[in-house]
Amino acid sequence: MSSIIEVQQKLLPDLLEVMQKRHEILKYIRLMQPIGRRNLSTSLGHSERVLRGEVEFLKKQNLVDFSTAGMSLTKEGAELLKDLEDVMKEVLGLRVLESKLKEKLKIKEVIVVPGDSDTTPWVKKEMGRACVSRIKQRLFGENIVAVTGGTTLAEVAEMMTPDSKGRSILFVPARGGLGERVENQANTICAKMAEKASGDYRLLHVPDVVSNEAYHSFVAEPSIRDVLSLIKSSSMVVHGIGDAITMAKRRKTDEEDMKKIFESHAVAEAFGYYFDEDGNVVHRVQTIGIQLKDLPAIHDVIAVAGGASKAIAIQAYLKQAPGTLLITDEGAAKELIKG
Repeated sequence: MSSIIEVQQKLLPDLLEVMQKRHEILKYIRLMQPIGRRNLSTSLGHSERVLRGEVEFLKKQNLVDFSTAGMSLTKEGAELLKDLEDVMKEVLGLRVLESKLKEKLKIKEVIVVPGDSDTTPWVKKEMGRACVSRIKQRLFGENIVAVTGGTTLAEVAEMMTPDSKGRSILFVPARGGLGERVENQANTICAKMAEKASGDYRLLHVPDVVSNEAYHSFVAEPSIRDVLSLIKSSSMVVHGIGDAITMAKRRKTDEEDMKKIFESHAVAEAFGYYFDEDGNVVHRVQTIGIQLKDLPAIHDVIAVAGGASKAIAIQAYLKQAPGTLLITDEGAAKELIKG
């Protein structure tokens, strides 16, 4: 495969450029369908004149369908796009990036999607779609999938679809989340995933951060204890990785703890733990749900995080979690390789 692509790059570089452009158009239509031509043009940064010619070509090939609501992929277009994924990973050099990252980070597996979610927001949707694909690959008879909150996990939920094999899936929040924006709470994301996957869900009605006194009071409640038992029995955890300072501000961290986070040079956050660049835990907040020590016993742990600005946070956290499958984007991957 790679030798053919190398020959094409030398003899027919324009062909690969056209293929990349049409692949990007098809991919974006899949994410946002139905979508109008003007919105597509704005999102991809192509002029309407150039885009008109491209989508007319794709329509003649029966890859795209037009309606009053906008453009959508045909069944043939969806199948072609799926077949193109491996080819485009080679063309864009993503296979090499994945291999280098896996070796550098010393983790289980790495999936890299094209683009940088810092500059192109829809790349988060592509990470979400890749995550859903990996979730389905790892399902078996009975499944309990724990999910955290955050904007990236919200996109994973948006991309979720029913399991074609009809396997049982129970979604649970990996931790409490009341107090955050509703759309980014673990409970909201958990319920949406269940709805889109035609699965079941249980919710955890507790705040993200609690005092020690409140913690013991909450976990004594039978309904909360039952949900916590399910969470601890998860067969899979899907979570994000946060920038330490951003997460501390989002949690309205008090002045004393914020000073500690700054002075200890924390760069990453996950599950209520704050990490420095070497992966050391430098601060921890009391949360109800999955703890760092629970992860080794969970069969599949998937981290979804992207954007060049997240590279330091991703690397720091993964020093604590070698058994993780990382789904990231090209922006973060290239920054990680540069070190």
